[in-house]
Amino acid sequence: QVTLVESGGGLVQPGGSLSLSCVASGDILAINTMSWYRRAPGGPRRLVATVTHDGRTTYGESIEGRFTVSRDNTKNSVYLQMNSLEPEDTAVYYCNANIRPYSDRFYNNYWGQGTQVTVSS
Repeated sequence: QVTLVESGGGLVQPGGSLSLSCVASGDILAINTMSWYRRAPGGPRRLVATVTHDGRTTYGESIEGRFTVSRDNTKNSVYLQMNSLEPEDTAVYYCNANIRPYSDRFYNNYWGQGTQVTVSS
């Protein structure tokens, strides 16, 4: 069994910063990509950022250099530093990881339970 647990969400004023963390644990042989997605109220889940095992990053639309994704392979963790937050960034943020368990020949996608980020004055 693989578990992803996010932390670091909360309420922040416009222009503020937040840092999210996600740690994967359990039956893990290897982790490929690790990503952050978000779902705004009433909207679909959208990609925020992805980081490969060797540190290459990709960002979704509307991020515009405000967010930075990183990971620590020794801790099976991925992070999202969010700066210059805007009310439009309000969403539930989900951690995603492409993981091969010891008990499986294939990589599978796993999701965290989500953490709420609210940007409001």
